Amino acid sequence: MQIESSDVLILIDVQNDFCPGGALAVPCGDEVVAPILRIAPRFAHILLTQDWHPANHTSFAASHPGKKPYESIELGYGTQTLWPAHCVQGTPGADFHPGLYLPQAELILRKGFRPQVDSYSAFFENDRATPTGLAGYLRERGLTRVFIAGLAYDFCVGYSALDARRLGFPAVVLRDACRAIDLAGSVAKMEAQFAEAGVAAIDSAEITD
Repeated sequence: MQIESSDVLILIDVQNDFCPGGALAVPCGDEVVAPILRIAPRFAHILLTQDWHPANHTSFAASHPGKKPYESIELGYGTQTLWPAHCVQGTPGADFHPGLYLPQAELILRKGFRPQVDSYSAFFENDRATPTGLAGYLRERGLTRVFIAGLAYDFCVGYSALDARRLGFPAVVLRDACRAIDLAGSVAKMEAQFAEAGVAAIDSAEITD
């Protein structure tokens, strides 16, 4: 697959709390850094997303007395998985992994900062209605196809890819530059949605200049 000047690499939530030792560690999450650094020089445009929660975020189990992490509750926008408190604004856990040195990145998009709604996708909050503004940014810049990597494959990466397709952007997920949580079969469910939506999933070795 050949990279074009109008392609953009979107790196999802490569933050300390999603890496080993973090509050919501994705297994082997830090292993995404090396393939990302290998592939990044091929792209003229790179964007980063950063999970950025207030301490009392509604997606945290600690915000709901009697509830435990990974249980679910119903909110106004649907079913919400409850997570350990993670990526709290201004904490070391919210910082990008120290190995992710990409000074050429053009934008850092913070998401999940609204206390009453979670945000997996880079494009929409979990209410599926509140936009982050990323689609408009891409269109104004003339960026037409998105390549997505980061954490986690079956949540924030996957939802970002599905929303990209919903908005009319071709979307390619770089599998070897992602790691998954796989909560209750979430990987298989996400890949079924990829197939239905037309999301391509490839290894970064399949990319050519």
